Amino acid sequence: MLKNLHMCFFCTNFAANLGSMASRILIIDSDITLSTVLSDYLDSRGYKAQRVSDGKAGLNVLSSEHFDGVLMELQGIGINGYELLKDIRHRLPQIPLIILTTRADREDQMRAFQLGCDDYQTKPFSMDILICRIEAILRRIRAFEDNKQRVFKLNGTVFDAIHQTFDGKHLSGRENDLMLMLCRQEGEVVDKHKILSALWKEDNSFTARSLGVYINHLRAFLKPVNYEITAVRYKGYKLVNLTS
Repeated sequence: MLKNLHMCFFCTNFAANLGSMASRILIIDSDITLSTVLSDYLDSRGYKAQRVSDGKAGLNVLSSEHFDGVLMELQGIGINGYELLKDIRHRLPQIPLIILTTRADREDQMRAFQLGCDDYQTKPFSMDILICRIEAILRRIRAFEDNKQRVFKLNGTVFDAIHQTFDGKHLSGRENDLMLMLCRQEGEVVDKHKILSALWKEDNSFTARSLGVYINHLRAFLKPVNYEITAVRYKGYKLVNLTS
């Protein structure tokens, strides 16, 4: 068991042992020793962990990079942990949250749930049980993702992500996954870091260049049906219907 753990977890994807990609976890913790132990433990279980020492730094990282989860202290991180929880929920309203804390008072638990957490666990606790709880949430997310729309009509032309075809033409696996991400958020910006982490599992200059190549491939498919993929500087890409 780990002592003095006051944390919050959120995720949008599934863990490596539940799928093909490693979930990225951000640890916001002023206790360097504890955050190192947590980081090593998560890495050993197939996650990719990154550490910062205070809440403001955590928010800065979350605004510029894609993460599938966060472990966060409620105290000692430079800002009020409940305010940070509220801020995260405001910025990422669909992301599930688990709080881990010694605060067992009914009022504390009610406050956390009112701010949007999905589970509330008091310490001491087993890290193995923590992983089980995280993976239970991730399984539910995966089931939800599996039930999402996978066939789209783009001005009468069919994109079928199940059979990896666009207007009957076969797409590569990565082209198919990228098109699916864009279609599910048509008209909205899809974060570039989220795309890179999901499809390449790496977020660097090399994979960013590769993403640009795939974007151009898809643009060639979309041009005859009056759709285009626009680049939004410093943010990502957006699928736009030119006939709307």
